[in-house]
Amino acid sequence: MKLTDDIMYKAAVNKDTSFEGVFFTAVKTTGIFCRPTCTARKPKRENVEFFTNSKEAILKGYRPCKVCFPLEKYNETPDFIKEILRELSDDPSLKFKDYDLVKRGIEPSKMRRWFLKNHGITFQAYQRMFRINSAFKKIKDGESITTTAFDAGYESLSGFNDSFKAVFGVSPKNSKTHNIIDLKRIETPLGTMYACAVKEGICLLEFTDRKMLETELKALAKSLKAAIVQGENKHFNVLEFELKEYFEGKRKEFTVPLFSPGSDFQNRVWKALGEIPYGSVKSYKEQSLVIEKPEAIRAVANANGMNRISILIPCHRVIGSNGELTGYGGGLWRKKWLLELEQNNK
Repeated sequence: MKLTDDIMYKAAVNKDTSFEGVFFTAVKTTGIFCRPTCTARKPKRENVEFFTNSKEAILKGYRPCKVCFPLEKYNETPDFIKEILRELSDDPSLKFKDYDLVKRGIEPSKMRRWFLKNHGITFQAYQRMFRINSAFKKIKDGESITTTAFDAGYESLSGFNDSFKAVFGVSPKNSKTHNIIDLKRIETPLGTMYACAVKEGICLLEFTDRKMLETELKALAKSLKAAIVQGENKHFNVLEFELKEYFEGKRKEFTVPLFSPGSDFQNRVWKALGEIPYGSVKSYKEQSLVIEKPEAIRAVANANGMNRISILIPCHRVIGSNGELTGYGGGLWRKKWLLELEQNNK
């Protein structure tokens, strides 16, 4: 599809996230350029011009918008929040109150809005879930409930029990038969991703703006009979390191363990995806031949779409039989970017 000015203007008016990273909208009357998803009031068509990158817009004399911040990575976590999350990771018992945020020059309402937008919960709720996640693992490892509760910063066992039950639906005493899936936000050059992990390995890696993300998370929790809670996992450090190398063009294969619950057919398709060489592409038809199901082209395409572990299980390497890019949950612009990255570094 040829990217015309009319298509780009319509995408900007609709705040279409699938065009994020594809172009920038510049407003002649204000001298400002924006992302296609900017929430500011949309200008008239005759007052707009488009650029494929921010450098072009700046050289033409446009200034970056202060609403959508087009020079920042898409959906990137602000530095002041990254620092607080690092501190919570080092010590989950920490409690940041509004007073503590103000001392750091952070407006509590700004913190609240960011967490509601990006996690669906307030910052205070996030902290509670992070503490409870850490406590859950300690109890699983055999530590006493009383010691764990007070180490987590709770002043009473009843308060700890109530918070624990609110997250897991059971009391700490009855939690040993339950499971947990750790969740973490990871920054990439293509936008923020959610990673999920269990002890076996990474079980989900998706861009946070994927439309099917909520459905995928619910299906994953149901299939593993587990609660998804923000927290650390030993596989996240390896994942972040290897993703960084991948996006720098230095890594062609991943070693971080994966855990992909699915049907036998789905896992055959996902295994075949992992065997497509870096910098190469295959069609759905070729994939169906690899798994010896030549008549199952549509089913192969559906299984590709059900892949929850983007990039590591490289469904972006599958294209249409006519050579055109076809559907990708993270957006076609990301698929194009990933294929070009691999082609340039293979």
